[in-house]
Amino acid sequence: MKIAHRRPPATASAQHAGNSRWFAVLLLVGAGVVSAFQVGKAPMALAAIQADLAISLATAAWLISAFALIGAVAGAPAGLAVDHIGARRMVVGGLLLQAAGSALGALATSAPALLTTRALEGVGFLAVIVAAPALIVAVAPTQARDRAVAVWATFMPVGMTLVMLAAPLLASLEWRGFWLLNAGILFGYAVLAGRGTRGLGPAATERRSIRTDMKQALVSPGPWLLGGIFAAFSAAFFAIFGFLPSILSDRLGVSLETASILTAVAVAISGVGNLACGQLLARGYRPLRLLVTSFGVLAFASVGILSETLPGAVSYGLCVVFAFASGLIPVIVFDAAPRYAPRPELLGVTLGFAMQGNNIGLMVGPAVAGGIAGAASWSMVPLFVFSLAAAAILIVALLGSIDQKEVSRPRDDKLPSDDPGLNL
Repeated sequence: MKIAHRRPPATASAQHAGNSRWFAVLLLVGAGVVSAFQVGKAPMALAAIQADLAISLATAAWLISAFALIGAVAGAPAGLAVDHIGARRMVVGGLLLQAAGSALGALATSAPALLTTRALEGVGFLAVIVAAPALIVAVAPTQARDRAVAVWATFMPVGMTLVMLAAPLLASLEWRGFWLLNAGILFGYAVLAGRGTRGLGPAATERRSIRTDMKQALVSPGPWLLGGIFAAFSAAFFAIFGFLPSILSDRLGVSLETASILTAVAVAISGVGNLACGQLLARGYRPLRLLVTSFGVLAFASVGILSETLPGAVSYGLCVVFAFASGLIPVIVFDAAPRYAPRPELLGVTLGFAMQGNNIGLMVGPAVAGGIAGAASWSMVPLFVFSLAAAAILIVALLGSIDQKEVSRPRDDKLPSDDPGLNL
Protein backbone atom coordinates (compact mmCIF):
# COMPACT_ATOMS: atom_id res chain seq x y z
CA MET A 1 0.00 0.00 0.00
CA LYS A 2 1.46 3.32 -1.06
CA ILE A 3 1.44 6.18 1.33
CA ALA A 4 0.83 9.54 -0.23
CA HIS A 5 3.17 12.23 0.95
CA ARG A 6 1.30 15.33 1.94
CA ARG A 7 2.51 18.63 0.64
CA PRO A 8 2.64 21.52 3.06
CA PRO A 9 -0.38 23.77 2.70
CA ALA A 10 0.03 26.48 0.12
CA THR A 11 -1.13 29.03 2.63
CA ALA A 12 1.75 28.20 4.97
CA SER A 13 4.25 28.56 2.13
CA ALA A 14 2.71 31.86 1.10
CA GLN A 15 2.78 33.08 4.69
CA HIS A 16 6.49 32.22 4.99
CA ALA A 17 7.24 34.07 1.76
CA GLY A 18 5.23 37.04 2.97
CA ASN A 19 7.12 37.10 6.27
CA SER A 20 10.45 37.01 4.43
CA ARG A 21 9.38 39.92 2.29
CA TRP A 22 8.28 41.95 5.31
CA PHE A 23 11.62 41.22 6.98
CA ALA A 24 13.35 42.65 3.91
CA VAL A 25 11.08 45.71 3.97
CA LEU A 26 11.85 46.38 7.64
CA LEU A 27 15.56 45.85 6.99
CA LEU A 28 15.45 48.49 4.25
CA VAL A 29 13.52 50.88 6.48
CA GLY A 30 16.29 50.40 9.04
CA ALA A 31 18.82 51.42 6.38
CA GLY A 32 16.88 54.65 5.99
CA VAL A 33 16.76 55.17 9.75
CA VAL A 34 20.52 54.81 10.29
CA SER A 35 21.06 57.09 7.28
CA ALA A 36 18.77 59.67 8.89
CA PHE A 37 21.10 59.57 11.91
CA GLN A 38 23.69 61.26 9.68
CA VAL A 39 21.30 64.12 8.94
CA GLY A 40 20.48 64.67 12.61
CA LYS A 41 23.96 64.35 14.08
CA ALA A 42 25.32 67.55 12.49
CA PRO A 43 22.90 70.05 14.09
CA MET A 44 23.43 68.35 17.46
CA ALA A 45 27.21 68.63 17.26
CA LEU A 46 27.41 72.03 15.58
CA ALA A 47 28.56 74.00 18.64
CA ALA A 48 31.17 71.39 19.58
CA ILE A 49 32.56 71.31 16.03
CA GLN A 50 32.75 75.11 15.92
CA ALA A 51 34.75 75.16 19.15
CA ASP A 52 37.05 72.30 18.14
CA LEU A 53 37.88 73.46 14.61
CA ALA A 54 37.54 77.21 15.28
CA ILE A 55 35.16 77.79 12.38
CA SER A 56 32.42 80.38 11.91
CA LEU A 57 28.72 79.64 12.20
CA ALA A 58 28.27 80.32 8.48
CA THR A 59 30.87 77.68 7.62
CA ALA A 60 29.49 75.24 10.17
CA ALA A 61 26.01 75.64 8.69
CA TRP A 62 27.26 74.02 5.49
CA LEU A 63 27.72 70.81 7.47
CA ILE A 64 23.92 70.73 7.65
CA SER A 65 23.21 72.09 4.16
CA ALA A 66 25.61 69.71 2.39
CA PHE A 67 23.05 66.89 2.21
CA ALA A 68 20.32 69.13 0.81
CA LEU A 69 22.66 70.65 -1.78
CA ILE A 70 23.79 67.24 -3.02
CA GLY A 71 20.21 65.99 -3.18
CA ALA A 72 19.05 69.10 -5.02
CA VAL A 73 21.74 68.65 -7.66
CA ALA A 74 22.09 64.87 -7.94
CA GLY A 75 18.68 63.38 -7.10
CA ALA A 76 17.72 62.41 -10.65
CA PRO A 77 21.22 61.15 -11.61
CA ALA A 78 21.24 59.04 -8.44
CA GLY A 79 17.91 57.56 -9.45
CA LEU A 80 19.27 56.79 -12.90
CA ALA A 81 22.20 55.02 -11.25
CA VAL A 82 19.71 52.88 -9.30
CA ASP A 83 18.07 51.83 -12.56
CA HIS A 84 21.41 50.83 -14.11
CA ILE A 85 23.46 49.55 -11.15
CA GLY A 86 20.63 47.96 -9.18
CA ALA A 87 18.75 49.07 -6.08
CA ARG A 88 20.28 46.50 -3.73
CA ARG A 89 23.84 47.42 -4.67
CA MET A 90 23.05 51.10 -4.26
CA VAL A 91 21.61 50.58 -0.77
CA VAL A 92 24.63 48.63 0.45
CA GLY A 93 27.08 50.93 -1.33
CA GLY A 94 25.33 54.01 0.07
CA LEU A 95 25.62 52.68 3.62
CA LEU A 96 29.33 51.96 3.11
CA LEU A 97 29.94 55.45 1.67
CA GLN A 98 28.28 56.99 4.71
CA ALA A 99 30.35 54.78 7.01
CA ALA A 100 33.56 55.87 5.28
CA GLY A 101 32.54 59.53 5.37
CA SER A 102 31.68 59.40 9.06
CA ALA A 103 34.91 57.60 9.96
CA LEU A 104 37.05 60.02 7.96
CA GLY A 105 35.10 62.94 9.39
CA ALA A 106 36.12 61.90 12.88
CA LEU A 107 39.75 62.40 11.81
CA ALA A 108 39.20 65.79 10.14
CA THR A 109 41.33 68.65 11.45
CA SER A 110 39.96 71.48 9.30
CA ALA A 111 36.64 72.73 7.98
CA PRO A 112 37.39 71.85 4.31
CA ALA A 113 38.31 68.29 5.28
CA LEU A 114 35.16 67.85 7.35
CA LEU A 115 32.98 69.35 4.61
CA THR A 116 34.51 66.91 2.12
CA THR A 117 33.62 63.97 4.33
CA ARG A 118 30.09 65.35 4.77
CA ALA A 119 29.77 65.47 0.97
CA LEU A 120 30.79 61.80 0.87
CA GLU A 121 28.15 61.01 3.49
CA GLY A 122 25.62 63.02 1.48
CA VAL A 123 26.22 60.98 -1.66
CA GLY A 124 25.78 57.77 0.33
CA PHE A 125 22.64 59.10 2.00
CA LEU A 126 21.14 60.01 -1.37
CA ALA A 127 21.94 56.55 -2.75
CA VAL A 128 20.08 54.88 0.12
CA ILE A 129 16.97 57.05 0.12
CA VAL A 130 16.51 56.75 -3.65
CA ALA A 131 17.31 53.04 -3.94
CA ALA A 132 15.57 51.67 -0.83
CA PRO A 133 12.00 52.62 -1.82
CA ALA A 134 12.57 51.17 -5.30
CA LEU A 135 13.65 47.90 -3.71
CA ILE A 136 10.74 47.98 -1.25
CA VAL A 137 8.27 48.33 -4.13
CA ALA A 138 9.90 45.30 -5.77
CA VAL A 139 9.91 43.00 -2.72
CA ALA A 140 6.82 44.05 -0.73
CA PRO A 141 3.76 41.77 -0.87
CA THR A 142 1.55 43.18 -3.61
CA GLN A 143 -1.55 43.44 -1.44
CA ALA A 144 0.41 45.28 1.26
CA ARG A 145 2.51 47.60 -0.88
CA ASP A 146 0.73 50.72 0.40
CA ARG A 147 1.55 49.78 3.99
CA ALA A 148 5.16 48.92 3.11
CA VAL A 149 5.67 52.32 1.47
CA ALA A 150 4.07 53.99 4.50
CA VAL A 151 6.47 52.22 6.85
CA TRP A 152 9.40 53.33 4.66
CA ALA A 153 8.24 56.94 4.84
CA THR A 154 8.76 56.89 8.63
CA PHE A 155 12.53 56.54 8.26
CA MET A 156 13.28 60.25 8.63
CA PRO A 157 11.10 61.08 11.67
CA VAL A 158 12.16 57.86 13.40
CA GLY A 159 15.85 58.40 12.64
CA MET A 160 15.82 62.07 13.61
CA THR A 161 13.96 61.34 16.85
CA LEU A 162 16.31 58.51 17.83
CA VAL A 163 19.46 60.52 17.16
CA MET A 164 18.08 63.42 19.19
CA LEU A 165 17.50 61.02 22.07
CA ALA A 166 21.17 59.99 21.77
CA ALA A 167 22.31 63.45 22.88
CA PRO A 168 23.82 62.05 26.13
CA LEU A 169 26.10 59.83 24.02
CA LEU A 170 27.31 62.88 22.12
CA ALA A 171 28.17 64.56 25.40
CA SER A 172 30.13 61.57 26.69
CA LEU A 173 31.86 60.52 23.44
CA GLU A 174 32.43 64.06 22.11
CA TRP A 175 31.65 64.71 18.47
CA ARG A 176 34.55 62.70 17.04
CA GLY A 177 33.58 59.65 19.06
CA PHE A 178 29.96 60.11 17.99
CA TRP A 179 31.06 60.18 14.33
CA LEU A 180 33.02 56.93 14.85
CA LEU A 181 30.02 55.33 16.56
CA ASN A 182 27.87 56.20 13.56
CA ALA A 183 30.51 54.80 11.22
CA GLY A 184 30.40 51.50 13.10
CA ILE A 185 26.60 51.39 13.00
CA LEU A 186 26.56 52.10 9.27
CA PHE A 187 29.21 49.50 8.46
CA GLY A 188 27.47 46.85 10.55
CA TYR A 189 24.13 47.66 8.97
CA ALA A 190 25.63 47.49 5.47
CA VAL A 191 26.77 43.92 6.19
CA LEU A 192 23.36 43.05 7.62
CA ALA A 193 21.48 44.60 4.70
CA GLY A 194 23.73 42.89 2.18
CA ARG A 195 23.02 39.49 3.67
CA GLY A 196 19.36 40.09 4.44
CA THR A 197 18.43 41.28 0.94
CA ARG A 198 20.49 38.77 -1.02
CA GLY A 199 18.48 37.39 -3.93
CA LEU A 200 15.64 39.86 -3.46
CA GLY A 201 14.44 42.49 -5.86
CA PRO A 202 14.36 42.53 -9.63
CA ALA A 203 17.08 40.81 -11.57
CA ALA A 204 19.71 42.90 -13.28
CA THR A 205 18.29 44.50 -16.39
CA GLU A 206 19.76 44.45 -19.86
CA ARG A 207 22.14 47.19 -20.83
CA ARG A 208 20.29 50.33 -21.83
CA SER A 209 21.40 53.73 -23.01
CA ILE A 210 21.74 56.10 -20.07
CA ARG A 211 21.15 59.03 -22.41
CA THR A 212 17.93 57.48 -23.75
CA ASP A 213 16.64 56.73 -20.26
CA MET A 214 17.37 60.22 -18.99
CA LYS A 215 15.79 61.76 -22.10
CA GLN A 216 12.63 59.72 -21.61
CA ALA A 217 12.46 60.73 -17.95
CA LEU A 218 12.98 64.39 -18.84
CA VAL A 219 10.14 64.46 -21.39
CA SER A 220 7.69 62.49 -19.22
CA PRO A 221 5.37 64.58 -17.02
CA GLY A 222 5.08 62.11 -14.14
CA PRO A 223 8.57 62.49 -12.62
CA TRP A 224 8.44 66.29 -12.90
CA LEU A 225 5.02 66.53 -11.27
CA LEU A 226 5.96 64.20 -8.40
CA GLY A 227 9.12 66.25 -7.88
CA GLY A 228 7.04 69.44 -7.84
CA ILE A 229 4.68 68.05 -5.20
CA PHE A 230 7.61 66.98 -3.04
CA ALA A 231 9.30 70.38 -3.47
CA ALA A 232 6.15 72.24 -2.38
CA PHE A 233 5.70 69.91 0.60
CA SER A 234 9.31 70.19 1.73
CA ALA A 235 9.40 73.97 1.36
CA ALA A 236 6.16 74.36 3.34
CA PHE A 237 7.27 71.95 6.07
CA PHE A 238 10.70 73.45 6.64
CA ALA A 239 9.41 77.01 6.35
CA ILE A 240 7.74 76.25 9.69
CA PHE A 241 9.71 73.41 11.27
CA GLY A 242 13.10 74.79 10.27
CA PHE A 243 12.54 77.56 12.82
CA LEU A 244 10.17 75.79 15.20
CA PRO A 245 12.49 75.47 18.23
CA SER A 246 13.07 79.24 18.24
CA ILE A 247 9.40 79.96 17.59
CA LEU A 248 8.22 77.67 20.40
CA SER A 249 10.83 79.01 22.81
CA ASP A 250 9.49 82.51 22.22
CA ARG A 251 5.78 81.63 22.16
CA LEU A 252 5.78 79.25 25.14
CA GLY A 253 8.45 81.00 27.19
CA VAL A 254 10.55 77.83 27.55
CA SER A 255 14.24 77.12 27.11
CA LEU A 256 15.60 76.26 23.69
CA GLU A 257 16.34 72.73 24.93
CA THR A 258 12.71 72.21 25.97
CA ALA A 259 11.53 73.71 22.69
CA SER A 260 13.79 71.28 20.81
CA ILE A 261 12.21 68.34 22.65
CA LEU A 262 8.73 69.63 21.80
CA THR A 263 9.83 69.93 18.17
CA ALA A 264 11.14 66.35 18.22
CA VAL A 265 7.76 65.15 19.52
CA ALA A 266 5.99 66.97 16.69
CA VAL A 267 8.41 65.48 14.14
CA ALA A 268 7.65 62.02 15.54
CA ILE A 269 3.93 62.68 14.99
CA SER A 270 4.65 63.03 11.27
CA GLY A 271 5.68 59.36 11.41
CA VAL A 272 2.22 58.55 12.76
CA GLY A 273 0.84 60.40 9.74
CA ASN A 274 2.99 58.20 7.48
CA LEU A 275 1.50 55.02 8.92
CA ALA A 276 -2.04 56.40 8.92
CA CYS A 277 -1.71 57.25 5.24
CA GLY A 278 -0.71 53.67 4.45
CA GLN A 279 -3.91 52.46 6.09
CA LEU A 280 -6.01 55.03 4.23
CA LEU A 281 -4.52 54.05 0.87
CA ALA A 282 -5.03 50.36 1.61
CA ARG A 283 -8.70 51.04 2.34
CA GLY A 284 -9.18 52.72 -1.00
CA TYR A 285 -9.06 56.40 -0.13
CA ARG A 286 -8.19 58.45 -3.19
CA PRO A 287 -4.63 59.78 -3.06
CA LEU A 288 -5.57 62.95 -4.96
CA ARG A 289 -8.11 63.91 -2.33
CA LEU A 290 -5.69 63.07 0.47
CA LEU A 291 -3.05 65.32 -1.09
CA VAL A 292 -5.42 68.24 -1.50
CA THR A 293 -6.65 67.82 2.08
CA SER A 294 -3.11 67.57 3.46
CA PHE A 295 -1.87 70.70 1.72
CA GLY A 296 -4.99 72.56 2.83
CA VAL A 297 -4.32 71.59 6.45
CA LEU A 298 -0.69 72.75 6.17
CA ALA A 299 -1.79 76.14 4.87
CA PHE A 300 -4.47 76.82 7.47
CA ALA A 301 -2.49 75.34 10.39
CA SER A 302 0.46 77.61 9.57
CA VAL A 303 -1.75 80.65 10.27
CA GLY A 304 -2.47 79.46 13.79
CA ILE A 305 1.09 78.35 14.48
CA LEU A 306 2.46 81.81 13.70
CA SER A 307 -0.48 83.80 15.04
CA GLU A 308 0.40 86.18 17.85
CA THR A 309 -3.16 86.20 19.19
CA LEU A 310 -3.66 82.49 19.88
CA PRO A 311 -2.40 80.96 23.16
CA GLY A 312 0.97 79.25 22.85
CA ALA A 313 -0.50 75.86 23.76
CA VAL A 314 -3.01 76.11 20.92
CA SER A 315 -0.24 77.04 18.50
CA TYR A 316 1.73 73.98 19.57
CA GLY A 317 -1.35 71.81 19.11
CA LEU A 318 -1.55 73.11 15.56
CA CYS A 319 2.13 72.17 15.12
CA VAL A 320 1.14 68.59 15.89
CA VAL A 321 -1.76 68.78 13.40
CA PHE A 322 0.61 70.29 10.80
CA ALA A 323 3.12 67.47 11.38
CA PHE A 324 0.48 64.73 11.13
CA ALA A 325 -0.93 66.12 7.86
CA SER A 326 2.57 66.50 6.44
CA GLY A 327 3.17 62.79 7.05
CA LEU A 328 0.60 61.82 4.45
CA ILE A 329 2.29 63.54 1.51
CA PRO A 330 5.58 61.59 1.17
CA VAL A 331 3.73 58.27 1.41
CA ILE A 332 1.46 59.22 -1.48
CA VAL A 333 4.39 60.38 -3.61
CA PHE A 334 6.39 57.19 -2.97
CA ASP A 335 3.27 55.10 -3.60
CA ALA A 336 2.53 56.93 -6.87
CA ALA A 337 6.07 56.67 -8.28
CA PRO A 338 5.70 53.17 -9.83
CA ARG A 339 2.55 54.26 -11.66
CA TYR A 340 4.00 57.51 -12.97
CA ALA A 341 7.42 56.20 -13.97
CA PRO A 342 7.81 56.39 -17.78
CA ARG A 343 8.61 52.67 -17.70
CA PRO A 344 8.93 50.15 -14.85
CA GLU A 345 12.69 50.15 -15.46
CA LEU A 346 12.79 53.89 -14.70
CA LEU A 347 11.33 53.75 -11.20
CA GLY A 348 14.68 54.75 -9.71
CA VAL A 349 15.02 57.94 -11.75
CA THR A 350 11.38 58.80 -10.99
CA LEU A 351 12.11 58.52 -7.27
CA GLY A 352 15.26 60.54 -7.90
CA PHE A 353 13.18 63.39 -9.34
CA ALA A 354 10.98 63.27 -6.23
CA MET A 355 13.96 63.41 -3.88
CA GLN A 356 15.54 66.19 -5.92
CA GLY A 357 12.34 68.19 -5.48
CA ASN A 358 12.38 67.40 -1.77
CA ASN A 359 15.87 68.80 -1.36
CA ILE A 360 15.18 71.88 -3.46
CA GLY A 361 12.24 72.60 -1.17
CA LEU A 362 14.45 72.04 1.86
CA MET A 363 16.84 74.72 0.60
CA VAL A 364 14.21 77.21 -0.60
CA GLY A 365 11.60 76.96 2.17
CA PRO A 366 13.65 78.14 5.17
CA ALA A 367 15.48 80.78 3.10
CA VAL A 368 12.26 82.39 1.83
CA ALA A 369 10.46 82.09 5.18
CA GLY A 370 13.41 83.62 7.01
CA GLY A 371 13.58 86.45 4.49
CA ILE A 372 9.86 87.20 4.87
CA ALA A 373 10.07 87.11 8.67
CA GLY A 374 13.09 89.41 8.64
CA ALA A 375 11.60 91.91 6.20
CA ALA A 376 8.07 91.88 7.62
CA SER A 377 7.07 89.49 10.42
CA TRP A 378 6.40 85.81 11.10
CA SER A 379 2.67 86.43 10.70
CA MET A 380 3.29 86.99 6.97
CA VAL A 381 4.98 83.60 6.43
CA PRO A 382 1.63 81.74 6.13
CA LEU A 383 1.09 83.62 2.86
CA PHE A 384 4.15 81.80 1.52
CA VAL A 385 2.79 78.46 2.80
CA PHE A 386 -0.59 79.19 1.17
CA SER A 387 1.13 79.90 -2.15
CA LEU A 388 3.02 76.61 -1.91
CA ALA A 389 -0.20 74.73 -1.10
CA ALA A 390 -1.97 76.36 -4.05
CA ALA A 391 0.88 75.41 -6.39
CA ALA A 392 0.84 71.85 -5.07
CA ILE A 393 -2.92 71.52 -5.58
CA LEU A 394 -2.51 72.73 -9.17
CA ILE A 395 0.21 70.12 -9.72
CA VAL A 396 -2.04 67.43 -8.23
CA ALA A 397 -4.77 68.42 -10.68
CA LEU A 398 -2.30 68.08 -13.56
CA LEU A 399 -1.15 64.72 -12.25
CA GLY A 400 -4.74 63.52 -12.05
CA SER A 401 -5.32 64.46 -15.68
CA ILE A 402 -2.50 62.29 -17.02
CA ASP A 403 -3.67 59.35 -19.12
CA GLN A 404 -2.93 56.31 -16.94
CA LYS A 405 -3.58 53.48 -19.39
CA GLU A 406 0.05 52.40 -19.15
CA VAL A 407 0.80 53.50 -15.60
CA SER A 408 -2.24 52.21 -13.72
CA ARG A 409 -1.42 49.90 -10.83
CA PRO A 410 -3.63 46.94 -9.93
CA ARG A 411 -5.27 47.41 -6.58
CA ASP A 412 -6.58 44.92 -4.07
CA ASP A 413 -9.77 43.37 -5.47
CA LYS A 414 -11.56 44.24 -2.25
CA LEU A 415 -10.98 47.92 -2.71
CA PRO A 416 -13.41 50.16 -4.56
CA SER A 417 -12.69 50.66 -8.24
CA ASP A 418 -11.81 54.32 -8.55
CA ASP A 419 -11.55 56.42 -11.66
CA PRO A 420 -7.88 55.92 -12.68
CA GLY A 421 -7.60 59.53 -13.71
CA LEU A 422 -8.16 60.59 -10.11
CA ASN A 423 -6.42 57.73 -8.36
CA LEU A 424 -2.76 58.70 -8.33
